[in-house]
Amino acid sequence: MLRELHIRDLGVIEDATLTLDPGLTVVTGETGAGKTMVVTGLGLVLGGRADAGLVRSGSDEAVVEAELELDADHPARRTAEEAGGVADEPELLLSRTVSAVGRSRAHVGGRRAPVGVLTDLGEGLVAVHGQADQWRLRRPAQHRALLDVFGGDAVAGPAEQVREAFAAWQDAKGELDELVEGERTRLREVELLTHQLEQIDEVDPAAGEDVELAAEAQRLGHAEELRTGADSAHRLLSDPDSFAGDDVVGRIARAADEIGRIAEHDPELADVQRRLGEVGVLAADLATDLSAYAADVEADPTRLAGVQSRIAALRELTRRYGDDISAVLAHRDESRQRLLRLQGADERIEELTEQVAASAALLAERVVALTHARTEAAERLSAAVEQELGHLGMAKARVEIVVEPRAEGGLEMPGPSGETLRVSPEGADTVEVRVAANRGTPARSVAKAASGGELSRIMLAIEVATAGSGRSQVPTFVFDEVDAGVGGRAALDVGARLAALARTSQVIVVTHLAQVAAHADRHLVVHKAHGDQVTSSGVRVVEGRERLSELSRMMGGDDSSVGLRHAEELLEQCRR
Repeated sequence: MLRELHIRDLGVIEDATLTLDPGLTVVTGETGAGKTMVVTGLGLVLGGRADAGLVRSGSDEAVVEAELELDADHPARRTAEEAGGVADEPELLLSRTVSAVGRSRAHVGGRRAPVGVLTDLGEGLVAVHGQADQWRLRRPAQHRALLDVFGGDAVAGPAEQVREAFAAWQDAKGELDELVEGERTRLREVELLTHQLEQIDEVDPAAGEDVELAAEAQRLGHAEELRTGADSAHRLLSDPDSFAGDDVVGRIARAADEIGRIAEHDPELADVQRRLGEVGVLAADLATDLSAYAADVEADPTRLAGVQSRIAALRELTRRYGDDISAVLAHRDESRQRLLRLQGADERIEELTEQVAASAALLAERVVALTHARTEAAERLSAAVEQELGHLGMAKARVEIVVEPRAEGGLEMPGPSGETLRVSPEGADTVEVRVAANRGTPARSVAKAASGGELSRIMLAIEVATAGSGRSQVPTFVFDEVDAGVGGRAALDVGARLAALARTSQVIVVTHLAQVAAHADRHLVVHKAHGDQVTSSGVRVVEGRERLSELSRMMGGDDSSVGLRHAEELLEQCRR
């Protein structure tokens, strides 16, 4: 709900703060004092159109700030946080600034935000019904939303079933369309994957085979060089002819014997003798290994040609399908899985065709059920709104809530009787509120058939009827001159209906009729001060005698005992 509205330099208002409470709050004042600026300012802070002409003469900018109290789980908090605002306090602060040159700025939760965020927040928090701003009646989608709210569970249940069935139909239909429309692409992909797998399977690589073959090719390609080098190293270690009568192993042995002979004279030589013995053994082992290696190395041109051919085949695979054989094998496995899925597409198409038909039949059945539920709710809402209008000075008005098949938009599908339905997640209906000002005249769309004041009263009647269902869409309603064109007993009835709405919602009303103002739980007066200016003290709460004086003024009286007595009698009548 709205807790406070602060307006600065907007129209004739220089600085004014309105502290608001639950229930019914009325705003009154003399002509030109700035009552309508209250509604205008609220419209601005809720994302309404900015106009430089609204800035008070002589000022650089107009500022409107609103403080709203929200539940911790209210969706508006999430919207504010997504816009970067701070929304962790019970209150949410909104502000709108309009410069004298037409520039506009918006802030949500203390952070700069696009004006559109204010609009999104406003439509879920406050319904402003001004003479020229009946957005809930001028937008066709809102007619359906109002009816659905009034319909309660009888409409909400079928509506949810339609949304679920529509989503299931869309999912199946989308997958089927993708498969059917991509048939040529699918066939080309099947052919390509088949060719790739044939190439890989023909070579039949093994993991790590490319590394092993590269090493074998290196050995085979240098077999003679490897054999000669190993044989030379062997002879250097163990062939006496290589060392003019002695070999390395013999020399190490003799050196060890020589050290052993003298080691008894110096203990430190014992370690040297031990190490010479180890070197001798290692040299003998090396000589043996080199001899065996040289004997095993053979040049095999046939094997070398086979290895090189295999390497070439593997390189062709890695050039096409991966950096190495492991990547090629991974590509092969993925391609086989993909090929299996593509080859099974024909069966999936048949399955999906049956699924689409079944889900379409279920959706059509549920759409028809929703239409029936809305039609029944429309009859009840029409009667309820007509009854309310009878209390609002429009007893001769006739209201029709028309539920018709959607003529455009949506997705086409066959209906249960062979007709074509245009379906969306909201069903296949368009809903329109139609009004005939007098009996016997044709009903027309409410946005075209009613004047500004009549629109406000029709909206009030709809809001009261909807509130009676316990499912009001917004917590706060603002009405500007809803009583235009009525008086006397009808004005009392208007006030009574506003008070009825205020039992379930916060209601703020700008009025010039004492019969309406007398129903208020809280009475605010906008008054002139310092000529045509309204200062910060220009909006005040009136109670007791002050309220009686304001009601007397509104009835054309004064502060005389007669005028105050009439005002007191009016208050008592409204209480009853």
